[in-house]
Formats: sequence, structure tokens, C-alpha cells
Amino acid sequence: MDVVWPDWRDPKLGARIRVALWLHGEIGEGRRFNKQQLRKAIPDVEQVDRRMRDLRPAGWVIKTYRDMAALSPDELYLEKVGTHVWEPGQRSAGLRSISGKVRRQVMEHDLHRCVRCGISAGEAYPDDPDSTARLTLGHVNPHKHGSTARLEDLVTECARCNETAQHLTGVQLSPEQIWDRIKELSRKEKQKLLSWMAVGHRSLSDTEQVWSRYRQLPAVHRESLQKKLGLLLGADGSDS
Repeated sequence: MDVVWPDWRDPKLGARIRVALWLHGEIGEGRRFNKQQLRKAIPDVEQVDRRMRDLRPAGWVIKTYRDMAALSPDELYLEKVGTHVWEPGQRSAGLRSISGKVRRQVMEHDLHRCVRCGISAGEAYPDDPDSTARLTLGHVNPHKHGSTARLEDLVTECARCNETAQHLTGVQLSPEQIWDRIKELSRKEKQKLLSWMAVGHRSLSDTEQVWSRYRQLPAVHRESLQKKLGLLLGADGSDS
């Protein structure tokens, strides 16, 4: 009797399950594919690339050009189909469960800013003004199947920095190129940069900290605060 798999086109299925079914049924072990094919097949899922990466802790071996010299930067290779995450009882295989409390603690620790590029939620990317940042959580180190998500394992990242290296902001500079830019800074700016390096993140001014938290509010509350601040400054210039 032939086994009938669920249809990967079914929007009622979870995104990771749909990706797994597409890889299993449309690609198959030992074949190459690219992310454009995946995004075209499942266009209605945000961050579908990440859902594909979420399969690796469930035993799926999906290689990139970093693993196989024969692959181009845009190609991937499905070496092994892992746990059938579409089957009952297997849907959470390899997933980490991050509680709302831990999520809030991580965001607060990182001041609601991406630790990679420093952008806060809702801000436009300097090199792409039409795109605004959405914050998510990333893992400091790749996790193994069955491991848990702890506070020390997580950092705040924007969705773009959370993607693979080829989707990071701009062209990555070499250490030599970055050093050239460091040398161009004033002594005061060099000292500031060194202090950031020592603690592992950029220190924010009081205004920047308020701004990052302001950006977390719903639009209606942001508009209300903007009007209140405008009235406060326009009244008599006082801060009280």
C-alpha cells in the first residue's frame, strides 16, 4: 500500500512541515536546489529559509557551498532526509521551545536592538530604506537535537542578520579593511570603540535606550507620545 504524504501546498500545515514535505517530495536525497526555488514554491511564508534550517536539528543534512566545494554560493544539497516532522508525534522534533519569559529577558538584555548591526525594531536599514527591521532571537552557537534554549544561548538579532552570511547587510569587509577604518577615527572615537569591544556590544545613550523601547510600542501609542513630546517642547521649552 502506497503511503500518502500530506500536501506541502496546504497552508494549514506549519511552515517547517511544508518545507520538509517539499524537500522530501520535490527535491529528494542526493539532489541540489536553491533558495529561489524554495521561496517560489512556498511564497506565503516569511523567513522560509529559516524554517529549512530548523530541520537540521531533526537529522536533516542540508549542505551549503561551505560544506561542498562543488556547490555555488546559491546552491544547497539535500544529503539526507531526517525525521519525518509531518508525522504525528514528530512535529516538534529538533525544535527548541523558547518561553515568553526568556524571550523578554533576552530582548531586555540586548536593549531591544540587533547585537549584529545595532538596528532596533521598525527602523529602516540604511542601505535599504524600504525595508524595516524585525527583531527575532538567534542562537549563539548551533544547537544539537533535543537541547534546550537557555538565556545564555540566545541573542537578539534582526531578521536579516539572522539569515545566512550571503544575506547579511552589504559586503563583508576584511579585517584589514576594518582596521583601515578604525585608524581613520579620532582618538576619542577609538577609545569609545575599544570600550564597546571590551563589553561585546555598543553602549547606548539615554536617548537611544528610550528610543529602542519606544519602537516596541504599537503605532497608536507611538503617535500619542510623539504628539505629547511635541506639545511639551512647543509649550515653553521646559522638560517638566
